[in-house]
Amino acid sequence: MLVAAAVCPHPPLLVPEMAGAAAGELDGLRAACDEAIRRLVEADVELILVVGGAEQAGEYGPDGRCDLRPYGADLVCGGRPGGPSLPLSLSIGAWLLHRRPAGVDLDRVRHRALAFDAPAAECLRLGERAARRTGRLGLLVMGDGSACRSEKAPGYLDERAEPYDAEVARALGRADTAALAALDPGLSAELGAAGRAAWQFLAGAAGDAGYDAALLAHQAPYGVGYFAASWVRTRAD
Repeated sequence: MLVAAAVCPHPPLLVPEMAGAAAGELDGLRAACDEAIRRLVEADVELILVVGGAEQAGEYGPDGRCDLRPYGADLVCGGRPGGPSLPLSLSIGAWLLHRRPAGVDLDRVRHRALAFDAPAAECLRLGERAARRTGRLGLLVMGDGSACRSEKAPGYLDERAEPYDAEVARALGRADTAALAALDPGLSAELGAAGRAAWQFLAGAAGDAGYDAALLAHQAPYGVGYFAASWVRTRAD
């Protein structure tokens, strides 16, 4: 049963060591992610599953580590010494959990990478199965929005990007699982929206249950849509 979810983006620049002098530009987004994770942890979940997109699907245990060396920073943290390096989305998730002042019990953490191009039906089915097989499940859902919000964005400017992100933000802020489930994989890929598969996993896990939802951040400072949101189940008995 999905009890709570935190939704966060995964740009490497979210990590201050990666951003350097520009680290302050994402202070507000970092704070929103911290708040989403605080609500997740305080929902008394039995297992935290970190979910994010990657080139290939994969599952990792609690020893999975944030590894930002491929992105130019000599930073490895979270997980356990000698544990496997996680793909970027899961690495940023592990870093966010690692930075909690009270820490998180690693025995209660797992990681799952979804292929960026996984069909929507598969993502929904995997999310539903995860919620059904776990007692009090908490999700840390890692995903960026469109990468086409400005001329300097990684995918250049695309007029479809802003309304796409606006719909994602609305759906995350209202726990609208139907809207997330309806996101088009083709359009999402064209806009470089790396979070589509993870958001649809969330929709499958949530099903038709009721959630208190809050959109904590919606920004596009570098032409990429970034969201932070919190979902807490209204009844978890």
